[in-house]
Amino acid sequence: MNSTQIRQFFKYCMVGVMNTSITLAVIFVCKSILGINPYVSNVIGYVCGLINSFLWNKQWVFRSRNGYYGEVVRFAAGFGVCFLLQFAVVWSITHTPFGVAEFEICGFVLSGYGIATLFGSVVYTISNFLFNRFVTFRKD
Repeated sequence: MNSTQIRQFFKYCMVGVMNTSITLAVIFVCKSILGINPYVSNVIGYVCGLINSFLWNKQWVFRSRNGYYGEVVRFAAGFGVCFLLQFAVVWSITHTPFGVAEFEICGFVLSGYGIATLFGSVVYTISNFLFNRFVTFRKD
């Protein structure tokens, strides 16, 4: 990867942190302040995070000048594909015949599921970045 691609990946990760913050904040406001059903709050939070992600990735990370419709469809498809890929990683790690041991790091205990989730998150982040770079926001 060259320095431009590294900067692009760093920006992508910054947008991911922002999305997570927005998603959690919206879920909290909907559930705890507005009293909306927790599952509905979760959906609303994720929709807000995905909209935020699309807009920032289109405008700032990948600087796409293409039309919105095709990119929205590809973005949603990429989210689905990458989510299923990370889910497969988490499921595969947690359903091994040997299981995944718990680890204690600096006083924090990571369960087997927690470790699998960390691996799955890395797989999701890298695969979604590549999908968005080469498919969603490709230069036409």
